[in-house]
Amino acid sequence: MLNFSDIQPVRDDLPKIKVVGVGGGGGNAVNRMIQSGVQGVDFVVANTDLQDLRKSLAPQKLQIGSNCSRGLGAGAKPEIGRNAALESIDQIRDSLQGADMVFLAAGMGGGTGTGGTPIVAQVAQEMKALTVGVVTLPFNFEAKRRRKVANGGVTELRDHVDTLIVVPNENLFSIINRRTPMTEAFGFADDVLRQGVQGISDLITRDGLVNLDFADVRSVMANKGKAVMGTGLASGENRARHAAEQALHSPLLNDNTIDGARGILINVVGGLMMGMQEVEEASTFIKEQGHKDAEIIWGAAINPDFEDQMMITVIATGFDEQEATEKIS
Repeated sequence: MLNFSDIQPVRDDLPKIKVVGVGGGGGNAVNRMIQSGVQGVDFVVANTDLQDLRKSLAPQKLQIGSNCSRGLGAGAKPEIGRNAALESIDQIRDSLQGADMVFLAAGMGGGTGTGGTPIVAQVAQEMKALTVGVVTLPFNFEAKRRRKVANGGVTELRDHVDTLIVVPNENLFSIINRRTPMTEAFGFADDVLRQGVQGISDLITRDGLVNLDFADVRSVMANKGKAVMGTGLASGENRARHAAEQALHSPLLNDNTIDGARGILINVVGGLMMGMQEVEEASTFIKEQGHKDAEIIWGAAINPDFEDQMMITVIATGFDEQEATEKIS
Protein backbone atom coordinates (compact mmCIF):
# COMPACT_ATOMS: atom_id res chain seq x y z
CA MET A 1 0.00 0.00 0.00
CA LEU A 2 1.08 3.57 -0.56
CA ASN A 3 1.89 5.62 2.52
CA PHE A 4 0.06 8.95 2.75
CA SER A 5 1.92 10.01 5.89
CA ASP A 6 4.85 11.20 3.76
CA ILE A 7 3.14 14.34 2.45
CA GLN A 8 5.69 17.15 2.31
CA PRO A 9 5.08 20.92 2.29
CA VAL A 10 5.41 22.69 -1.06
CA ARG A 11 9.00 23.69 -1.80
CA ASP A 12 9.96 27.29 -2.25
CA ASP A 13 13.03 26.51 -4.37
CA LEU A 14 11.34 24.89 -7.35
CA PRO A 15 13.67 23.71 -10.12
CA LYS A 16 13.81 25.71 -13.33
CA ILE A 17 11.98 23.84 -16.08
CA LYS A 18 12.19 24.92 -19.71
CA VAL A 19 9.98 23.67 -22.52
CA VAL A 20 11.50 24.03 -25.97
CA GLY A 21 9.30 23.61 -29.02
CA VAL A 22 11.43 22.84 -32.07
CA GLY A 23 10.04 23.32 -35.57
CA GLY A 24 6.43 23.89 -36.58
CA GLY A 25 4.97 20.96 -34.65
CA GLY A 26 6.89 21.84 -31.51
CA GLY A 27 5.86 25.47 -31.82
CA ASN A 28 2.20 24.50 -32.18
CA ALA A 29 2.47 22.30 -29.09
CA VAL A 30 3.97 25.16 -27.08
CA ASN A 31 1.10 27.43 -28.16
CA ARG A 32 -1.33 24.76 -26.97
CA MET A 33 0.44 24.56 -23.60
CA ILE A 34 0.36 28.33 -23.14
CA GLN A 35 -3.32 28.53 -24.11
CA SER A 36 -4.09 25.66 -21.70
CA GLY A 37 -2.45 27.49 -18.81
CA VAL A 38 0.52 25.21 -18.18
CA GLN A 39 2.38 26.91 -15.34
CA GLY A 40 5.74 26.73 -13.60
CA VAL A 41 7.79 26.41 -16.78
CA ASP A 42 9.59 28.77 -19.17
CA PHE A 43 8.68 28.47 -22.84
CA VAL A 44 11.12 28.70 -25.75
CA VAL A 45 10.50 28.05 -29.43
CA ALA A 46 13.16 27.48 -32.07
CA ASN A 47 12.38 27.49 -35.76
CA THR A 48 13.93 28.10 -39.16
CA ASP A 49 10.62 29.47 -40.49
CA LEU A 50 10.48 33.14 -39.50
CA GLN A 51 6.85 33.58 -40.53
CA ASP A 52 5.80 30.63 -38.38
CA LEU A 53 7.96 31.85 -35.51
CA ARG A 54 6.17 35.20 -35.45
CA LYS A 55 2.90 33.38 -34.72
CA SER A 56 4.29 31.87 -31.54
CA LEU A 57 2.92 32.84 -28.14
CA ALA A 58 6.20 31.89 -26.45
CA PRO A 59 8.02 34.75 -24.72
CA GLN A 60 11.38 33.55 -26.07
CA LYS A 61 11.67 32.94 -29.80
CA LEU A 62 14.83 31.69 -31.52
CA GLN A 63 15.28 32.03 -35.25
CA ILE A 64 17.88 29.34 -35.91
CA GLY A 65 19.99 29.00 -39.03
CA SER A 66 19.28 32.42 -40.50
CA ASN A 67 22.20 31.98 -42.90
CA CYS A 68 21.50 28.45 -44.10
CA SER A 69 17.69 28.73 -44.23
CA ARG A 70 17.23 32.49 -44.67
CA GLY A 71 14.12 32.35 -42.50
CA LEU A 72 12.25 30.22 -45.04
CA GLY A 73 12.15 26.93 -43.17
CA ALA A 74 14.00 23.67 -43.70
CA GLY A 75 11.97 22.38 -46.63
CA ALA A 76 11.34 19.03 -44.88
CA LYS A 77 15.08 18.35 -45.01
CA PRO A 78 16.49 17.26 -41.63
CA GLU A 79 20.04 18.11 -42.70
CA ILE A 80 19.01 21.76 -42.98
CA GLY A 81 17.37 21.60 -39.56
CA ARG A 82 20.52 20.10 -38.11
CA ASN A 83 22.79 22.67 -39.75
CA ALA A 84 20.50 25.47 -38.60
CA ALA A 85 20.73 24.31 -34.99
CA LEU A 86 24.51 23.98 -35.23
CA GLU A 87 24.76 27.47 -36.74
CA SER A 88 22.78 28.87 -33.80
CA ILE A 89 24.19 26.63 -31.07
CA ASP A 90 25.43 29.52 -28.93
CA GLN A 91 21.98 31.09 -29.06
CA ILE A 92 20.44 27.76 -28.05
CA ARG A 93 22.91 27.37 -25.20
CA ASP A 94 22.08 30.85 -23.90
CA SER A 95 18.36 30.07 -23.95
CA LEU A 96 18.87 26.99 -21.75
CA GLN A 97 21.02 28.66 -19.11
CA GLY A 98 20.03 27.69 -15.58
CA ALA A 99 17.63 24.93 -16.58
CA ASP A 100 17.39 21.93 -14.27
CA MET A 101 15.01 20.13 -16.63
CA VAL A 102 14.40 20.59 -20.35
CA PHE A 103 11.42 19.25 -22.26
CA LEU A 104 11.79 19.05 -26.03
CA ALA A 105 8.52 19.04 -27.94
CA ALA A 106 8.58 18.29 -31.66
CA GLY A 107 6.76 16.63 -34.47
CA MET A 108 9.07 14.17 -36.18
CA GLY A 109 9.09 14.04 -39.97
CA GLY A 110 9.71 17.66 -40.91
CA GLY A 111 13.08 19.31 -41.39
CA THR A 112 13.56 21.54 -38.35
CA GLY A 113 11.98 19.30 -35.73
CA THR A 114 13.66 16.14 -36.96
CA GLY A 115 17.11 17.58 -37.60
CA GLY A 116 17.26 20.31 -34.98
CA THR A 117 15.84 18.61 -31.89
CA PRO A 118 18.77 16.19 -31.36
CA ILE A 119 21.18 19.16 -31.42
CA VAL A 120 19.13 21.05 -28.81
CA ALA A 121 19.04 17.85 -26.75
CA GLN A 122 22.82 17.52 -26.88
CA VAL A 123 23.21 21.08 -25.60
CA ALA A 124 20.75 20.45 -22.76
CA GLN A 125 22.59 17.32 -21.67
CA GLU A 126 25.96 19.03 -21.86
CA MET A 127 24.50 21.58 -19.45
CA LYS A 128 23.55 18.73 -17.07
CA ALA A 129 19.80 19.30 -17.39
CA LEU A 130 17.42 16.35 -17.11
CA THR A 131 16.35 16.10 -20.74
CA VAL A 132 13.01 14.66 -21.81
CA GLY A 133 11.81 14.40 -25.39
CA VAL A 134 8.07 14.29 -26.15
CA VAL A 135 7.54 13.79 -29.88
CA THR A 136 4.91 12.60 -32.32
CA LEU A 137 5.19 10.44 -35.45
CA PRO A 138 3.26 11.28 -38.63
CA PHE A 139 -0.20 9.98 -39.46
CA ASN A 140 -0.24 7.06 -41.90
CA PHE A 141 -1.92 9.25 -44.52
CA GLU A 142 1.19 11.44 -44.62
CA ALA A 143 3.93 10.72 -47.13
CA LYS A 144 5.95 7.52 -46.76
CA ARG A 145 9.19 9.53 -46.93
CA ARG A 146 8.02 11.72 -44.06
CA ARG A 147 7.37 8.66 -41.91
CA LYS A 148 10.82 7.27 -42.77
CA VAL A 149 12.46 10.58 -41.90
CA ALA A 150 10.54 10.65 -38.61
CA ASN A 151 11.76 7.20 -37.59
CA GLY A 152 15.33 8.22 -38.32
CA GLY A 153 14.88 11.32 -36.19
CA VAL A 154 13.60 9.28 -33.26
CA THR A 155 16.59 6.94 -33.52
CA GLU A 156 19.00 9.87 -33.38
CA LEU A 157 17.14 11.73 -30.63
CA ARG A 158 17.00 8.77 -28.26
CA ASP A 159 20.80 8.91 -27.89
CA HIS A 160 20.67 12.47 -26.56
CA VAL A 161 17.82 12.47 -24.04
CA ASP A 162 17.29 10.88 -20.65
CA THR A 163 13.75 9.81 -21.48
CA LEU A 164 11.90 9.78 -24.79
CA ILE A 165 8.13 9.60 -25.15
CA VAL A 166 7.05 8.83 -28.70
CA VAL A 167 3.40 9.00 -29.68
CA PRO A 168 2.34 7.85 -33.17
CA ASN A 169 -0.35 10.24 -34.38
CA GLU A 170 -2.10 7.28 -36.00
CA ASN A 171 -3.05 6.05 -32.52
CA LEU A 172 -5.17 9.16 -32.08
CA PHE A 173 -7.74 7.62 -34.43
CA SER A 174 -8.68 5.40 -31.51
CA ILE A 175 -9.84 8.60 -29.82
CA ILE A 176 -11.11 10.70 -32.70
CA ASN A 177 -13.30 9.90 -35.70
CA ARG A 178 -11.47 9.30 -38.97
CA ARG A 179 -13.75 11.91 -40.52
CA THR A 180 -12.38 14.53 -38.16
CA PRO A 181 -11.06 17.55 -40.12
CA MET A 182 -7.29 17.56 -40.56
CA THR A 183 -6.88 20.76 -38.57
CA GLU A 184 -8.63 19.18 -35.60
CA ALA A 185 -6.61 15.97 -35.94
CA PHE A 186 -3.34 17.88 -35.79
CA GLY A 187 -4.76 19.85 -32.87
CA PHE A 188 -5.21 16.57 -30.99
CA ALA A 189 -1.60 15.72 -31.79
CA ASP A 190 -0.47 19.05 -30.31
CA ASP A 191 -2.50 18.31 -27.20
CA VAL A 192 -0.80 14.94 -26.76
CA LEU A 193 2.53 16.74 -26.50
CA ARG A 194 0.98 19.07 -23.93
CA GLN A 195 -0.27 16.13 -21.87
CA GLY A 196 3.20 14.59 -21.77
CA VAL A 197 4.86 17.79 -20.60
CA GLN A 198 2.14 18.87 -18.18
CA GLY A 199 1.72 15.39 -16.70
CA ILE A 200 5.35 15.48 -15.56
CA SER A 201 5.87 19.18 -14.83
CA ASP A 202 2.74 19.41 -12.66
CA LEU A 203 4.21 16.76 -10.38
CA ILE A 204 7.01 19.17 -9.52
CA THR A 205 5.55 22.64 -9.83
CA ARG A 206 1.85 22.52 -8.98
CA ASP A 207 0.65 23.10 -5.41
CA GLY A 208 -1.09 19.89 -4.44
CA LEU A 209 -2.02 17.37 -1.83
CA VAL A 210 1.21 15.54 -2.61
CA ASN A 211 4.22 17.31 -4.12
CA LEU A 212 7.46 15.75 -5.28
CA ASP A 213 11.07 16.73 -5.00
CA PHE A 214 12.88 17.14 -8.28
CA ALA A 215 15.33 14.48 -7.12
CA ASP A 216 12.46 11.96 -7.13
CA VAL A 217 11.57 12.78 -10.71
CA ARG A 218 15.21 12.65 -11.78
CA SER A 219 15.65 9.21 -10.24
CA VAL A 220 12.80 7.80 -12.33
CA MET A 221 13.62 9.60 -15.58
CA ALA A 222 17.41 10.00 -15.79
CA ASN A 223 19.02 7.66 -18.35
CA LYS A 224 15.84 5.64 -18.75
CA GLY A 225 15.51 5.60 -22.55
CA LYS A 226 12.15 5.20 -24.20
CA ALA A 227 8.97 5.65 -22.21
CA VAL A 228 5.21 5.36 -22.71
CA MET A 229 2.37 7.60 -21.57
CA GLY A 230 -1.36 7.24 -20.98
CA THR A 231 -4.14 9.45 -19.63
CA GLY A 232 -7.55 8.54 -18.24
CA LEU A 233 -10.54 10.65 -17.21
CA ALA A 234 -13.55 9.35 -15.29
CA SER A 235 -16.35 10.52 -13.02
CA GLY A 236 -18.96 9.02 -10.73
CA GLU A 237 -18.72 5.88 -8.68
CA ASN A 238 -15.37 4.03 -8.84
CA ARG A 239 -13.92 6.93 -10.84
CA ALA A 240 -10.41 6.34 -9.46
CA ARG A 241 -10.26 2.76 -10.72
CA HIS A 242 -11.91 3.66 -14.02
CA ALA A 243 -9.52 6.56 -14.68
CA ALA A 244 -6.55 4.34 -13.85
CA GLU A 245 -7.79 1.62 -16.19
CA GLN A 246 -8.33 4.16 -18.96
CA ALA A 247 -4.80 5.49 -18.52
CA LEU A 248 -3.36 1.98 -18.74
CA HIS A 249 -5.43 1.19 -21.83
CA SER A 250 -4.92 4.50 -23.54
CA PRO A 251 -4.22 4.28 -27.26
CA LEU A 252 -1.20 6.45 -26.52
CA LEU A 253 0.29 3.38 -24.83
CA ASN A 254 1.14 1.41 -27.93
CA ASP A 255 0.58 -2.07 -26.56
CA ASN A 256 -1.74 -1.08 -23.71
CA THR A 257 0.57 -2.27 -20.95
CA ILE A 258 3.24 -0.95 -18.61
CA ASP A 259 4.36 -4.45 -17.71
CA GLY A 260 8.13 -4.41 -17.23
CA ALA A 261 8.36 -0.70 -16.39
CA ARG A 262 10.89 -0.09 -13.63
CA GLY A 263 9.94 3.54 -13.15
CA ILE A 264 6.38 4.89 -13.02
CA LEU A 265 5.20 8.47 -12.54
CA ILE A 266 1.56 8.97 -11.61
CA ASN A 267 -0.18 12.35 -11.63
CA VAL A 268 -3.72 12.49 -10.19
CA VAL A 269 -5.91 15.58 -10.51
CA GLY A 270 -9.44 15.86 -9.17
CA GLY A 271 -12.11 18.20 -7.83
CA LEU A 272 -12.54 19.49 -4.31
CA MET A 273 -14.19 16.28 -3.12
CA MET A 274 -11.41 13.95 -4.31
CA GLY A 275 -10.40 11.74 -1.40
CA MET A 276 -6.95 10.50 -0.47
CA GLN A 277 -8.34 6.98 -0.43
CA GLU A 278 -9.23 7.34 -4.11
CA VAL A 279 -5.70 8.47 -4.95
CA GLU A 280 -4.32 5.54 -3.01
CA GLU A 281 -6.64 3.11 -4.78
CA ALA A 282 -5.65 4.34 -8.23
CA SER A 283 -1.94 4.49 -7.51
CA THR A 284 -1.87 1.03 -5.95
CA PHE A 285 -3.71 -0.44 -8.95
CA ILE A 286 -1.25 1.14 -11.38
CA LYS A 287 1.72 0.00 -9.31
CA GLU A 288 0.52 -3.60 -9.55
CA GLN A 289 0.67 -3.45 -13.36
CA GLY A 290 4.38 -2.53 -13.55
CA HIS A 291 7.56 -4.43 -12.71
CA LYS A 292 7.50 -5.90 -9.22
CA ASP A 293 10.54 -3.82 -8.29
CA ALA A 294 9.35 -0.64 -10.02
CA GLU A 295 10.13 2.71 -8.43
CA ILE A 296 6.88 4.64 -8.12
CA ILE A 297 6.54 8.38 -7.68
CA TRP A 298 3.20 10.08 -7.65
CA GLY A 299 1.53 13.37 -6.94
CA ALA A 300 -2.03 14.53 -6.38
CA ALA A 301 -3.54 17.96 -6.95
CA ILE A 302 -6.93 19.62 -6.59
CA ASN A 303 -8.49 21.54 -9.48
CA PRO A 304 -11.96 22.89 -8.58
CA ASP A 305 -12.89 22.96 -12.28
CA PHE A 306 -12.82 19.17 -12.36
CA GLU A 307 -15.87 18.93 -10.04
CA ASP A 308 -16.75 15.19 -10.11
CA GLN A 309 -14.03 14.21 -12.57
CA MET A 310 -10.66 12.62 -11.87
CA MET A 311 -7.78 12.59 -14.36
CA ILE A 312 -4.79 10.28 -14.11
CA THR A 313 -1.64 10.53 -16.20
CA VAL A 314 0.86 7.66 -16.17
CA ILE A 315 4.42 7.87 -17.50
CA ALA A 316 6.23 4.51 -17.53
CA THR A 317 10.01 4.31 -17.95
CA GLY A 318 12.90 1.92 -17.50
CA PHE A 319 11.92 -0.87 -19.87
CA ASP A 320 14.53 -3.33 -21.03
CA GLU A 321 15.96 -2.14 -24.36
CA GLN A 322 14.19 -4.83 -26.39
CA GLU A 323 10.91 -4.23 -24.54
CA ALA A 324 11.13 -0.50 -25.08
CA THR A 325 11.74 -0.88 -28.80
CA GLU A 326 8.75 -3.18 -29.14
CA LYS A 327 6.51 -0.83 -27.17
CA ILE A 328 7.33 2.23 -29.24
CA SER A 329 7.92 0.96 -32.75
